[in-house]
Amino acid sequence: MTSQSLTEEERVQIEARIAALEIEHHDLDDVIDRLSEQPDQDQLQLRRFKKRKLVLKDSISRLKILLVPDIPA
Repeated sequence: MTSQSLTEEERVQIEARIAALEIEHHDLDDVIDRLSEQPDQDQLQLRRFKKRKLVLKDSISRLKILLVPDIPA
């Protein structure tokens, strides 16, 4: 799917999904920062949060690519 084939409704849905993922990413960033400050924090849980944050970042990047118009070579 390219941005040229997106309907306005699809574009709005993708933008809304990106916004939701960015909020979750930011929230996870805050949680990770707070948990990192605690010396007795469960390291496995912290790694899971960090992995989830990376997955969110990748998802956001993939969705943003869908919104970029194709440039002819």
